[in-house]
Amino acid sequence: MDSYKVSPNNAYRYGTNLTNNNELRIVMVGKTGIGKSASGNTILGRPCFESKCSAKSMTVNCSKCNSDVDGQQVAVIDTPGLFDTRFRKDGTTKDLSLCITYAAPGPHIFLVVISVGRFTEEEKHSVQWIQETFGKSADKYCMVLFTHGDNLESSIEEFLSESPELQELVSRCNGQYHVFNNKLKDKKPQVIELLQKIRNIVKRNGGSHYTNEMFQEAERAIEEKKQRILKEKEEEIRKQKEELERKIQEKYQTEMQKYQKQLQAEREREKKEREEEMKRMTEMMNKQMEREKEREREWEREKREMKNREREMERKMRKAATSEDFNLFTDVGKVVDDSVKLVTNP
Repeated sequence: MDSYKVSPNNAYRYGTNLTNNNELRIVMVGKTGIGKSASGNTILGRPCFESKCSAKSMTVNCSKCNSDVDGQQVAVIDTPGLFDTRFRKDGTTKDLSLCITYAAPGPHIFLVVISVGRFTEEEKHSVQWIQETFGKSADKYCMVLFTHGDNLESSIEEFLSESPELQELVSRCNGQYHVFNNKLKDKKPQVIELLQKIRNIVKRNGGSHYTNEMFQEAERAIEEKKQRILKEKEEEIRKQKEELERKIQEKYQTEMQKYQKQLQAEREREKKEREEEMKRMTEMMNKQMEREKEREREWEREKREMKNREREMERKMRKAATSEDFNLFTDVGKVVDDSVKLVTNP
């Protein structure tokens, strides 16, 4: 990406309609401990902001200092360090927002301060954070300021060419950048060059500055984003709730189906057992009835045999009555009669 090359240090070739009597308002933003306060002091030409080598941010609130720099009225607003672990992100964002009040009626430039050296993941998000806080319109009011220029082993252009991420960052900041070496005894030339570059950006922006209306629009966009995220989160929660309810319902239905199958199987088993029991009872009853019928049949046979014997005896008796044996029976009868008479008539 070569977009950062659109404005190498040839800033003086641009004209400007900003006279030296107008105030240039500069807001310093960047990661904790990279030299924002020291750079602000360098721009103002006097020790205004507390600055020392420390991993902890010396600036915990927005602060503002003014100075006349080579006939130019300059106001520098120092801000708390981005990504300071002592403060929550929303607190730091709120403090950054206050700089609009300090820079009223609005800053001409946001100086994104980055130390020459390792380009960290946090610094990659610096411009994104500025954009999130101040809106996309802030991009055209941004410029990168590299500190610790004494650490450069080559030109700043060569340093940039080695890092596509830095090129992207510079590109999003009007393609403008500047290098500070705060260890130089005579710091004025680099300050004058920086101010001229800022004037050129102001010229490019039609003499305008970042306004409160832009900030209010950014706040509206932030609020809309929050509401959209909240709505999306609510929608996500609603979907998760529905999914959970669906899974619970599916589990309930599965358990109910399993229970119904078990219940149906139990009913079928009981029905089968009852049917088998009924079958056994029926078979037993049928056998009992069969035995009863067999006894009835046996009784009928015996009755028939008895009748047959009776008929046979009657037949024999009738036959005997007509045979010679009848005489014998008659003689016997007479003997019996005579005996009776003797007994009754002695």
